[in-house]
Amino acid sequence: MAKYLVTGGAGFIGSHLVKTLVGRGDEVRVLDNFETGKRSNLVEVEGQIELREVDLRDAGGVREACEGVDYVLHEAALPSVPRSVKEPRPSHETNVDGTFNVLEGARLAGVKRVVYAASSSAYGNQPGFPRVETMRPQPVSPYAVQKLTGELYMQSYWQVYGLETVCLRYFNIFGPCQDPSSTYSGVMAKFAMQMLCGEQPTIFGDGEQGRDFTYIDNVVSANLLAMKAPATFVAGRVFNIACGERHTLNETYSGLARLLSYALPAQYGPEREGDVRDSLAEVSAARAAFGYEPQIDFAEGLRRTVDWYRQKYAPREEQT
Repeated sequence: MAKYLVTGGAGFIGSHLVKTLVGRGDEVRVLDNFETGKRSNLVEVEGQIELREVDLRDAGGVREACEGVDYVLHEAALPSVPRSVKEPRPSHETNVDGTFNVLEGARLAGVKRVVYAASSSAYGNQPGFPRVETMRPQPVSPYAVQKLTGELYMQSYWQVYGLETVCLRYFNIFGPCQDPSSTYSGVMAKFAMQMLCGEQPTIFGDGEQGRDFTYIDNVVSANLLAMKAPATFVAGRVFNIACGERHTLNETYSGLARLLSYALPAQYGPEREGDVRDSLAEVSAARAAFGYEPQIDFAEGLRRTVDWYRQKYAPREEQT
């Protein structure tokens, strides 16, 4: 039985990884400072995990959390483009200094492999679709720069210290447990919550910007596959994790409205600073290296997500 450290394990993606690892019988240690993560995300595995309330910027605490661990799934971050534009320093300290602390902790503890949650925002707004890993990164926002810096650090620690690292560039992840109340939530969670509350969601821009929306189960699968793949196939490399499909925000809004029987049209506002206009991934490198295949497509992921938000947030009279 392997022992895993999941940083950001109380967050949206991290908690899904934690529950999957626990469910298959692995030993799991969770590191989270609960700035964006929620204890409620871990209620069903409470008592089956070791929980450490530690901030990524606490180098000593991170180093101690890495001791005795076989593998690290590094999901923790301040994950918002708008927040990084508004407040770049705390994002930098968490996403760059914090990632360095994880790598140093893993190196000193003799961890076998670190899988890093990278970001498709590294591609920026350059021409050419689908995005392939050989493209030159052109990050726009401070957040994108920070996540790309993490990739470079991961590759350096493989080349210099022999610490096996794998970077997974996530594309627009959505699904149950994504916090809809945060100012910096993903559009899927925010739109669903607003529709359930009878509010009128706002699309920033014309709504024709496209996203390679990727359901959370696909991301969990990718992490577990990347963690166990032979080092010759994955160490020091970067992989896109997505579905290889493009859906506009207008299309997404319409799909949510249909599933939630919501009649109001969207409001439109100005585009947000730092946002990437479009995303569409090529996932053949991940397929070849560790057998990644998206199992849940956009339509099914949307249905599952709406079911979860309806059950959790719909007015009680609608549930009876």
